[in-house]
Amino acid sequence: MGQSLVQNYIHIIFSTKNRQSFIHPPYEDELHSYLGGICKKMDCIPLKIGGYTDHVHILCKLSKKITLMNLMEELKSHSSKWIKTKDKSLERFYWQDGYGAFSVNPTQVDMVIKYIADQKEHHRKKSFQDEYRLFLKKYQVEYDERYVWD
Repeated sequence: MGQSLVQNYIHIIFSTKNRQSFIHPPYEDELHSYLGGICKKMDCIPLKIGGYTDHVHILCKLSKKITLMNLMEELKSHSSKWIKTKDKSLERFYWQDGYGAFSVNPTQVDMVIKYIADQKEHHRKKSFQDEYRLFLKKYQVEYDERYVWD
């Protein structure tokens, strides 16, 4: 086969360190746009970026040219440095060390976009930790609770 054809939709989730509530207007939308810009720069088409005060969700098409690990390094390091310059109250902003990344069936993309768009509504009833545990269960990811949070 002479051509490499790739269509990998990835739902990425990661939180602020210790789930600190740092992501608020007016920087919330700017942060989401900034993360989208990093995705675009890395040839990973962002489809939806959103989240809540202590975490973000990114749905993108993973480029065939880079690894997920490289994308995550770029997203977290650059956005963390950037947001710290926005306000003195954000000087102690850090992302958690880990992340979750889950493959998305192309037929489910619209459902994931809606899910990300409705984050504020979800988190009126459910914490980030409870939400994340449900993702781990849904995708049958084995984990040790002692090492998931930081």
